[in-house]
Amino acid sequence: MTVSKDIEVEIRRLHFAEHWPVGTVASQLGVHEDVVRRVIGLLKPRCRGQPRKKLVDPFRDFIAETLERYPKLRSTRLYDMLQERGYTGSVRTLRTYVATVRPRPRREAFLRTEPLIGEQGQIDWAHAGELYVPGGKRRVWLFVMVLAWSRAMWGEFVFELTAASLRRSLVRAMSFFGGSPRQWLFDNAKAVVVERHGDAVRFHPQLLDLAGVNCAQLQLCAPRKPHQKAYASYCTSSARCATTWSICSRRTFHLCFLGASGPGGSYKYSFLSL
Repeated sequence: MTVSKDIEVEIRRLHFAEHWPVGTVASQLGVHEDVVRRVIGLLKPRCRGQPRKKLVDPFRDFIAETLERYPKLRSTRLYDMLQERGYTGSVRTLRTYVATVRPRPRREAFLRTEPLIGEQGQIDWAHAGELYVPGGKRRVWLFVMVLAWSRAMWGEFVFELTAASLRRSLVRAMSFFGGSPRQWLFDNAKAVVVERHGDAVRFHPQLLDLAGVNCAQLQLCAPRKPHQKAYASYCTSSARCATTWSICSRRTFHLCFLGASGPGGSYKYSFLSL
């Protein structure tokens, strides 16, 4: 409690000149007894004890250096590494300490953009199931191309994720749309990228030939950034959830998936078959 300078002077006068005890001064002036003791110098400062040494103290530097290089490393893995270096504590003690010193991931800022008409087409694949054939079964994939502005979609079933299969699907998609968008946005599939080191990318030669003929620019999403082609990812996930296979005498397989009527417009069902 803090009191004014006048009260402090009166406390000293009553105690040292009039010889009033602490309790009498406190009751007459309406202050706490600890305030009186502090003013007259009888209140001893609290002694803070020395912090206890922890079992992880000798390994603080090692833990900080390891987490700086590998911020997502689990505490149990750190525990195994520290045991080999002489740590005798429990994994619970280590986990509690790591939670206080682990670097926090930086939040990524997002900027929502709307492409121009005919500017970008997003391409993606989705696993649609398996097809029984003579001698075994084969995986079936759904190829989808989405125009970023209008959300118009085209898709077909394919049995391979090769560059040749990708070329065929792109040609059919452009035939359906009546042209090609200026950019083709892919993820980092092997049918698209032969080699990548950071921003240095080497595209598949067959894909480069097709892009050159159609005057299209090839674009890639950053690794582990599926939101950069959100329209295609949403369509493939919706199509995978709504896939219904029906085996007919011709072995025709139908897919029911969602399609958009325009940017921000309502969605409607359409059917594709192979």
